Amino acid sequence: MAYFNEMMEASLEHLDAEISALISSELSRQRTHIELIASENFVPRAITEGLGSILTNKYAEGYPHKKYYGGCEFVEQIEEIAIERAKKLFGADHANVQPHSGSTANQAAYFSVMKPGDGMLAMRLDHGGHLSHGHPLNFTGLMYKITAYGVNPETETIDYDEVAHLARESRPKVIVAGASAYPRRIDFARFRAVADEVGAILVTDMAHIAGLVAGGVHDNPTPHSQFVTSTTHKTLRGPRGAFVLCNAEYARDLDRTVFPGVQGGPLLPAVAAKATCFKLAGEPEFKVYASQVIKNASALCAKLQEKGLRVVSGGTDNHIVLLDLRSRKITGKAAEKALEAAGITTNKNAIPFDPEKPMVTSGLRLGTPAVTSRGMKEEEMSLVADAIDEVLSAAEDENVIRTVRARMAELGAAFPLYESI
Repeated sequence: MAYFNEMMEASLEHLDAEISALISSELSRQRTHIELIASENFVPRAITEGLGSILTNKYAEGYPHKKYYGGCEFVEQIEEIAIERAKKLFGADHANVQPHSGSTANQAAYFSVMKPGDGMLAMRLDHGGHLSHGHPLNFTGLMYKITAYGVNPETETIDYDEVAHLARESRPKVIVAGASAYPRRIDFARFRAVADEVGAILVTDMAHIAGLVAGGVHDNPTPHSQFVTSTTHKTLRGPRGAFVLCNAEYARDLDRTVFPGVQGGPLLPAVAAKATCFKLAGEPEFKVYASQVIKNASALCAKLQEKGLRVVSGGTDNHIVLLDLRSRKITGKAAEKALEAAGITTNKNAIPFDPEKPMVTSGLRLGTPAVTSRGMKEEEMSLVADAIDEVLSAAEDENVIRTVRARMAELGAAFPLYESI
C-alpha cells in the first residue's frame, strides 16, 4: 500500500527518468531552435494543463446526456462548452469535438455522406493536397474513386476552371476544398458553386487556416460548406486533435459516424484543451496574433525573394511560404537537414510538377505560426531569412552551420519559451 501511494504521487522524473530526460531535451530544442514548420505551434500553458489533467482517468463513450458510462456529469459539461464555443467561433449549426486527428475528422465527414466506390474530387497531393484527400495508400484512395485537381502551371494557383471541368466530367459525390501546402487564399464560394452545379457535397478541410479564419484574416468556409473539418493544433494554437462542423441536416449522421462509427471513447483531456483553445481564439488578442502571422509570412517571403529564392505562386496570402530550391542546386531533403543542424526547423515538401521523389522533393515548406507565438515580428523574419539564405548557399560548410546555429539560439533566447516549466 505504501508503494502504491508513493507511485501515485511520484513525478515522471522519479518513475521514468529516461522519458523525463527526453522530454527535457525536447523542451531545450524548442527553446533554442527557430520553428518554421507550418503545421506546428506553441500552445499556451493552459492548454498543456488541460491535456495533462486527471480527465485522462475517465471514459465517456457517447455524447452529452447520452453517455454509456456513469460518472460523466462534469465531462459532459466540458464537452458541451467545447461544442458551443466551436459553433460560435466559426458560425456553425453543429460541431463534433471528439475526433482525435485531422484524418479522422475527414473520415467522419466522408463516411457521413459517402459509400465505398463513390467519387471524390480533391486536390493533388503533389500540388498541395493532403494524404486524406485521395492518396492511393490512404483509406480515401482505397475506398473512393478519386479525381484530382491541381494548380495552373503558370500561376501555380488553383485552376477553378479545371475544378469545374473535372466536376462535370466525374460527377463526384464529394468535393474537397483545402490543402496542406498551398500559400494562397481559397475561394470557397467558387467551390460551392461548382458543387451545387454537379450535385456534390462540399467538404472543406481548413486544418491549416483555422486560426486565420478565427482571427478574421481569411474567409470563413463555414457558410459555403456542408462540412468543415479541422485540426486544432496548427494556426488555431490548440492541442493535437480535431473537430468537424456541419449543417444541421447532417448533424445526426455526423455524430453517429464519429461514435460508434470510427471512434470509441473521446480523449477527454484533449476535449477540455479544445474548449480552452476555442475560448482563446475568440478573444480580441487572437485577432492581433492571426494578423501578425500573415505579416510575418509576407515579410519572410519578401526577404527570401530578395535573396533570389523562388517562391511557389510568387508569394503568400496565409502562413505558408513554399520555396522552390532548384536554382540553389539542393533538394528539399538536404535543405531540411542542413537547416536543422543550423537551428532552423523546416520540412521538405513537394512543389507543383516536382521532378524529385516525394521523400526527396525540390521544395521546402516554411510557416510562421510558431515564431509568431513567441512574439517575433517582421524584423526577426528578416534575420531568419538571412540565416536561411546563408545555409542554403553553403549547406555543407560546417563553419557556416555553426555560426548560424549560434545566432539562432541567441534569437530564440530573446523570445523565451515556457520559462518556468
